[in-house]
Order: sequence, then C-alpha cells, then structure tokens
Amino acid sequence: MNRLKISLSNTLNYFPVLAGRLVASKNSDDDDTLSFFVDCSNEGAEFTHVTAVPDLNVADILEQTYVPKIVKYFFPLNGVRNYEGVSKPLLAVQVTELVDGIFIGCTINHCVADGTSFWHFFNCWSEITRNSNSKLIVNKPPVLDRWFPEFVASPIHVQKHDVHEDEYDVPLLEERVFHFSKENIAHLKAKANSKYGNDDQNIICLSSLQALLAHLWQSVIRCRCRNADENFSFKLLIGARPRLQPHLPQGYFGNAVHFVNITTTAREILEHDSGWAALQMNKVVSTQTHEEVMNFYQSWVKNPKIVKKSEVVSNSLIASSSPHFNVYDNDFGWGRPVAVRSGAGNKHDGKITIFCGAEQASIDIQACLTPQTLHAMGHDTKFMAAVTKIHDIV
Repeated sequence: MNRLKISLSNTLNYFPVLAGRLVASKNSDDDDTLSFFVDCSNEGAEFTHVTAVPDLNVADILEQTYVPKIVKYFFPLNGVRNYEGVSKPLLAVQVTELVDGIFIGCTINHCVADGTSFWHFFNCWSEITRNSNSKLIVNKPPVLDRWFPEFVASPIHVQKHDVHEDEYDVPLLEERVFHFSKENIAHLKAKANSKYGNDDQNIICLSSLQALLAHLWQSVIRCRCRNADENFSFKLLIGARPRLQPHLPQGYFGNAVHFVNITTTAREILEHDSGWAALQMNKVVSTQTHEEVMNFYQSWVKNPKIVKKSEVVSNSLIASSSPHFNVYDNDFGWGRPVAVRSGAGNKHDGKITIFCGAEQASIDIQACLTPQTLHAMGHDTKFMAAVTKIHDIV
C-alpha cells in the first residue's frame, strides 16, 4: 500500500489543487458575503489504509441484490456534511483490503472538480502506479489554467446566510445496481427512435442514454406514484466543455457542469411510452448551446446561490456521472477493475449514478431510492426485461 501512497503523491504534482483546502474569506467588515479560494499550501490530500476486512470477498459485494451497507464505509470522510467542505480535504483516498481484492475509495469536493476531472485524475494515478518502476510521466496532463467568462469579476461574493448546514432529513434508503447490456440498450434506443425519432420538420436522434434513463424514469414513477397529477422532474448534468465556443481545452481541470430540469406529470409519463420521456429529455438537452450556457453563468454570477439538497430532491431523479468516463482501463498493476460503486456522498431518494459496464457499450446504473420503490422495481416486469442479472456476467 505504500506504493499507492507514493504514486498518489507523485500524481498530485500534476493536480496540485487536490492537495489544498477550500478557504472561506470575508470580503469586508460591512459586507455580509464570503468568497472562496483554494489554499494549496495546506495539509494535502488524505490517505487511509484499512487492513483486510475479515471474511469479506469481492463476490460478497457484487452478487448481492442490493449494495451492501458496508460499502459506504470503504469511502473516506463518510458522513461529512456539505458545509464542512471548507475544513476537510478536497481529496481523500481510502484503500481497503478485502480477502481477495482491493477497494479504492475516493471522496472529492465538487467545488474544484467535476466527474470528467475526477476520472482524469484517477486515470493518471493508475498510470503512474502501473509504470512507477519506469517513469513518472502521464500521457495526458491536466490543463490547470482557470477559465472565467469575460463578464465575471473575481472573487465571486456569496451571501453568508447561504453557507450553512442544510437541514434535510434523509429517509431510509437502499441502493441497487441495474446492469444493461449493449444489446438491450440498442433495443431501447431503436424503439424510442422508431416512434419519436422525427417530427414534421426535423430528424431527431434520441441517444442511448436518453432512452435508458427514460425507461428507468417510467419505472420509478410506476412504482412510487400516488397522485397522477403530481409533477415529477428529472435533473440531468450538462457538460459545458464541448458546448462553449471556443471549447474548453482538452484536459481542462475544474468543474464545468450544470443541471437542467425536465418536468412533467406522472400521468403524462405513464400515458406515453418511454420514448416520449426520452424525447422530453432530448428537447431540453438540445437547448444547451453556447449562448444558453453563458446565460446560465451570467444569471448565477448576478445571484450566486449554493444549491441545497433539500431544495432539489422532492419528486426528483438526479442523474450524475457518465458512461463515457474511463473506468475499466484503470490498471494499477493488478489487472483491470472488476466493478465500480459510488459512496454515500450526496445520496438521497432519487440519486441515479451512471457508469459504463465492464463489457463494451454496457451501462450500470446505481439507483438510490427508498426500499419500497427499489423492491417494486425489481418486480416491474416491463422494466426488468431490459436488465441483465449481474450474477450472469461476474
């Protein structure tokens, strides 16, 4: 494990911001606002090594219907509240030894990095560890130059009353990983496009991910809806990197994502097939042009607000991560990973974490929902027809 710790230190030479701390600074005595910056001269990232967990095998984690509760303890800073981000490390790593494998858990502060940047860091760490006997050079170093729109004056002033603990009572939750094969995803996409892939004026290509998330959205509403006229929303993360003109440079390190909201009623979702729900997602995503992204930034700078979990989780699904992140090429010298799981950070009823599957073009969705909803989804034959049992692929 000392080799991992040394290689982590070498990797942080390329990603120095992750070795810092987020610091809040009062702007003036008569101004009730705070600004934030990263102090890279602070204590560094956190590294924890947990020796072998007795009698716990990799199969004990992967072959369960629900994600075992113990998995959340494989991630560092477990249970840290959001407002403590100004005192805790921006990056913490925990390496846990199992009987027949190793679990590497990471916790990162999204103030400094989105999923694209996190996986860039993780890819570089595995590369340096794997090649530690020959070189300490990464093939794709990050771009650390900060980017701000021209109209943004820094530092940005945030109202002090927005920076406090979010009072949100988390209900009892369970997590389950649903695996979708390349073939089943292709079937969902083809079915959605056959009916909704064009209108009177345009040819529309509904994506594989839109078709898959719409399929899941319908099932969640079928399994937990009590009022057909209730509004339900699906929040999607939009990446700004390819939308800005000019594009942000390849390897840009930072957080360049924002949420968009697709809202409809349970009745509308259930009266249509999943292709209709995919179309609603497609319509909203297609509006996210350079101009729209810049409008979002400009609006936020005028009224900067820290989003609180209690404000966004009601009757919502929130999707994070991406099937495009490079997960399974992270060979630390022991071979390819066998699986990926997310921890307890930012979890709530309706959190959907998306990963690529171990097989090419497959997708894993780690759904965090109430036990009642997850149990009902497991018996939803329409939904489960597209799901492949993980037991069959491990």
